[in-house]
Amino acid sequence: MNRLLAAVLAAASCAAMAQAQTGQPASSTQAAPVYTLDRAVLDAGGSAPAAEAAQAGIDAARAGRTVAGLRPNPVAEGQVENIAGSGPYKGLRSAETTIGVALPIELGGKRGARVAVADAQLSKAGLEAAIAAADIRLQVSQLYVDAVAADRRLAIAVDQARIARETLRAAGVRVQAGRASPIEQQRADVARITAEAGVERQARLAEAARANLARRIGRPIDGAFDARLLDPPPSARFGPEPPASAQGTLALAAAEADLAVADAGVRLARANRVPDLTVGPGLRRLAATDDMAAVFSISIPIPLLNNGRAAVAQARAERTRADARRRMTAQDVEQAITDARVEAANAATMARAASGPALAAAQEAARIARIGYREGKFGQLDLLDAERTLAEMRVAAIDALASYQNARARLERLTAAAPMGGHHP
Repeated sequence: MNRLLAAVLAAASCAAMAQAQTGQPASSTQAAPVYTLDRAVLDAGGSAPAAEAAQAGIDAARAGRTVAGLRPNPVAEGQVENIAGSGPYKGLRSAETTIGVALPIELGGKRGARVAVADAQLSKAGLEAAIAAADIRLQVSQLYVDAVAADRRLAIAVDQARIARETLRAAGVRVQAGRASPIEQQRADVARITAEAGVERQARLAEAARANLARRIGRPIDGAFDARLLDPPPSARFGPEPPASAQGTLALAAAEADLAVADAGVRLARANRVPDLTVGPGLRRLAATDDMAAVFSISIPIPLLNNGRAAVAQARAERTRADARRRMTAQDVEQAITDARVEAANAATMARAASGPALAAAQEAARIARIGYREGKFGQLDLLDAERTLAEMRVAAIDALASYQNARARLERLTAAAPMGGHHP
């Protein structure tokens, strides 16, 4: 009973949501602060692990860009000759010490090629952050729709429980007046018990939906949901849909970013084929005369065993794979957009049908059956059938409206535009 009372109190806050289904105007005194979908998305974006991971990826790419622009470190060298020998070279009497610095000199544009790879990876990290934000919006939108729909179902369950109690009272009056058998009262009592159990069930589902959304956004929900989200969709617009295009979408931009990284990788592999020079100025102390002499060394590797051709071939293969994946992504995205458009349009049609004249007819039939039952013109089975039909139509309308909003959210995710500039500043 305590759970039932709690559910009824929770449903009272949903009266404004239920008015779209019951047709009863909400009082202005019932207005409550609305926790909108945009607010939920904003709150989730600041606390979602996916957003944190994406930002860390951008920070890592920025650090990688800095590292790519650095030149090789010089190497301090020291050398001691003519030690531990025989004759005059015994001991350290004839030791000659050389100290110097080896300076690697990169050739072939290696530094610029590394920077190009790092820039491409930074752009890719920015796109991954935008993709994470779009995914967060889709996830929060679906959870928000589920929560609004759960509150609507709870409000309907409370209303059905109220109707069941009224029907039980009417059955009791009919039985006491001798106009009906006691079985009608028993049947009405069973319907009341079932309706009140439905209230408890829907209360639990609504509580779970709200908790799931609160967990995703990282904070308690301090207001009512925006009930307008499950309003009937607008009428269908006639005319052909524009062709589905993947251009400008996040998915295709991510595939193009992978191709850009592969292109830069080919350039880096080619640059790495050019051997680098290492020059080494230094000083040598001659033990025999205790004089100092300047020395200068220069070295260059001989590309005999590894000439870099295999690395270039590997980079070219990676580039070919990235290009093929980009074309595959374009086809997949355009197909997904086409399917999502059809899904959204069909969901809108079902939502308009379930929440339009069919629902109004079921409401009117149930109203007439209640009046007729109280006046003895209709039997109890007719009343129960009308009430069951109305309850099913109400739930079907909510399900259809929720499906429409979820289909819209998936379509918006597929067609989300890639940010300009490639990466976050």
